Amino acid sequence: MRDDAPPPAGASGAGARDEGAVGGPASGPAGADLRHEPCGLPVAVAPAEVPGGDAAELPLDHPALYLNREAGDLDFDARVLAQAMDDRIPLLERVRYLAIAAANLDEFVMKRVGGLLRQQAAGVYAASPDGRTPGEQLALVRAAMRPLYAAMEATWRDTLRPALRDAGVVDVVDVDDLDGGEDAAASAWFDANLYHVVTPLAVDSGRPFPLISNLSLSVAVLLRRPGDVDERFVRIKVPTLEGRFVTTARGRKLPVEQLLERHVDRLFPGMEVVGAWRFRVTRNADTRLDEEEADDLLAVIGEELRERRFAPVVRLEVEARMPDRVRAYLVEHLHVDPADVVVADRVMALADLGDLLDGVDRPDLRFEPWHGVTARRIAGHLLADDRASMFDLIRANDVLVHHPYDLFRTSVQRFIEEAAEDPDVLAIKMTLYRTSSRSPIVAALMRAAERGKQVAVLVEVKARFDEANNIEWGERLEAAGVHVSYGFVDLKIHTKVALVVRREAGGIRTYAHVGTGNYNANTARLYTDVGLLTADEAIGSDLVDLFHHITGYAPEQTYDTLLVAPWDMRDRFLARIEREIEHQRAGRASRIVAKMNGLDDVPLIQALYRASRAGVPIDLIVRGHTRLRPGVPGVSDTIRVVSIIDRFLEHDRIFSFANGGEREVLLGSADWKRRNLSDRIEAIVPVRDPALAGRLEGILEAALADDRNAWDLAPDGRYVQRTPADPAAPQRLQARLMERALRADGA
Repeated sequence: MRDDAPPPAGASGAGARDEGAVGGPASGPAGADLRHEPCGLPVAVAPAEVPGGDAAELPLDHPALYLNREAGDLDFDARVLAQAMDDRIPLLERVRYLAIAAANLDEFVMKRVGGLLRQQAAGVYAASPDGRTPGEQLALVRAAMRPLYAAMEATWRDTLRPALRDAGVVDVVDVDDLDGGEDAAASAWFDANLYHVVTPLAVDSGRPFPLISNLSLSVAVLLRRPGDVDERFVRIKVPTLEGRFVTTARGRKLPVEQLLERHVDRLFPGMEVVGAWRFRVTRNADTRLDEEEADDLLAVIGEELRERRFAPVVRLEVEARMPDRVRAYLVEHLHVDPADVVVADRVMALADLGDLLDGVDRPDLRFEPWHGVTARRIAGHLLADDRASMFDLIRANDVLVHHPYDLFRTSVQRFIEEAAEDPDVLAIKMTLYRTSSRSPIVAALMRAAERGKQVAVLVEVKARFDEANNIEWGERLEAAGVHVSYGFVDLKIHTKVALVVRREAGGIRTYAHVGTGNYNANTARLYTDVGLLTADEAIGSDLVDLFHHITGYAPEQTYDTLLVAPWDMRDRFLARIEREIEHQRAGRASRIVAKMNGLDDVPLIQALYRASRAGVPIDLIVRGHTRLRPGVPGVSDTIRVVSIIDRFLEHDRIFSFANGGEREVLLGSADWKRRNLSDRIEAIVPVRDPALAGRLEGILEAALADDRNAWDLAPDGRYVQRTPADPAAPQRLQARLMERALRADGA
C-alpha cells in the first residue's frame, strides 16, 4: 500500500508522550472502550505550546499551529498497526496489516529518515513549519519509532503467532523447538537446498567489508582457528528466493535464517564458530536527480536504481543477543550512526509475514470476498442495448465510477479496450504512473498502435519504487509503435487521465477519463478510487492542451475547466476557499468537505485557518499525515479531521464547496500537499452532473459518519478511534458503499 498505503498489543513502555512516542490507541473487542491504551501503544508527538495559551491572535505561520510531517507518517503507520491488534478483524487480515505496517516503516526509514540525514549532512538548519530543524526531527522520529518496533514485535510474538497456531493455520517455530525428526529432516534440507546457494564473504586484509544491499537479511559469523584467539568476520546473505520460511517434516514453518544459523558450521570445516547473529540493513532511498546534468532521464533513473541498492545506510537492525563488539564492528564498517541501530526480536523483516498466507485456504479467517459490480449507468446502458458502446453511453451522460465497488474491468478498462478496437477512434492518449505486471490497459494500447491508431503514452519513470517496471513497460510500448514520452526531469507526472479522439458524423469528438487512481487492474480491487468518464467538450479541449504540454513544448497553456498543477491548481483552490469565506460573511451557505491522502501545503492550510476564523464549517477526511492542527480555539475551531483505515486503501480525492448554495464538487489526482501542487503534474476536474455530484457528496457524508474505522485527530495531535454508538450495528464507510453498490439506485 505504498501510495499511495498500523500497531500491536503488549508493547512495553510505549505511549509516554514525554518520550516522543507516536501513534494512536488500539481498538479492542466489540463493545469495548476503544480509547483505552492498556496495550501501551505509542501516541502522537505533541505540537508546540501556544504562547500564553491564546491562539486567536497568532500569525498563521506560527509553529504552534502545525503538526510535524514526519510524526504524521508514523501516526498513520500506528493506525495501520492498530488493525493488526483489533480482534474484530479476521485473523489472516490482521497478519496482513502487520506486514503492511512493517513495510510502511521500512519505506519511512528509506525515504523520510534518509532525507533528514541528507539535510543534516548538508548543514541544512531551516526549520519545518512546526519549528523543528532536520536534526531535531531526526531525534523526534528516532524516539518515536522505537515503541512502534516494540509494538510490532509484541503483536507478532504474543498475539498473532499463537493465534495462527491455535487456529490450525500455521505453526511458526524457532529452530530450538524442532523435535528430533524435524531437526534431521531440516538438516537434510539445508544440505540439499542451502549449502550450495549461500556465499560466505570473509573480511580480512585482502577482502574488504562487502557491500550489503538494501533490506537484505544477513548473518554475521565470527570464526577462529582451533586454539587461536583471533576472530574473523564473515557475512552470509540469507537466501530468500524460495521464500522466507522452510516447511518442517511436521508441516510447521521455520524462518530460513534460523536454519542457516543452526548449520553454519558446515560452511567452515576446520574453523570454530564463535557465534552467528542476524542483522538487516536499510539504505537511503532519498536519492536526488541532478536536474542540470540529466539530459537523458532514463539513464539517470537507471543510475538512481543502482545507487539505491548501495546508498548510505540509514538503519541497522541487529538481534538482541548479538555481542556488543559485533554490533560495534557493523556500525563502524557500515558507517551508520549508533542512534540508527535498532535492537530487534527473533524475527526481523516482519513485512515478509505475508509469505505465510500464500496458499492458505481459510475463508473463515479473511474478509468476505468482494468482487465489485458493473457501474449502474454502464449496466443499465448494456441491458438496454447489448450492442451499444461505451462511447454511446458517455456521449449521452457522464459516468462516475468508484472502485473497487464498481468494476474497473467493465468501466475504465472496457473504455480503453473499446477505443483500441473501434475503427472510428483516431488517437488514444494517456498517462501511466503505476500499472500491473500483466496490464490489460497496456495490452490494449499496443493493439491500438498495431492497428495504426495514434497512441501516445506518458510513462512516469519516477514513480518511486516502480521505476524499473515503468521503464520496461515504456520500452515494450515503443516496440509496438506507441509514442512514449518519459516526462520531465523536474516534474513528476502523477495525473490520471486518458483521452480518446474519435471521428463521428458531426466531426471530431473527444472522450475522457479523469480519475484519482492508477490504471492498474490489481490496485483497482484494493484501493478506493473515483473517476469521471465524460464527453464534455471543454474537458476534452483542456486535456488536448495538457497532452500537448507534457509530450511537447507548450509552456503557456491555460485551462478553462481543469485545475492543473503545478500551474494554477493551488491558486484556484485558494480562490474557492476565499469564496467560501465571502459566502459565510454574507450569510450564505458555506462549507468545505475534502477527502484526500495527505495535507501539508502551508498556503492551503493557512487559507483553511482563515476560513475557520471566519466561521466556515470544514470537514477534512485525510487518510495519512496532515500538518494542519484542528480544533485550536481562535484558529481552527470549525475544522474537523478524520482518518479512515479499513480493508481497502482509501485513495480517492474528492473536494466539495457549498458555494452559497450552488455546490461545486471536484475529483482528481492531487492531494493538498506541497509536492502535488508544486512538483507534480496533476489534474482536478469538476463534476457537473447533479446526480454524480450528489453521489460524491454521499461518499463524503458516509465517511464522516463512520464510527468503526474512523480516527479523530485531536488538537493535541493524538488520533482517537471512534467507538460505535451501537457496537452491534457500526456505521462503517466501506461496508455501506458495498451495500450501495449492490442496490439498484446508484447514479
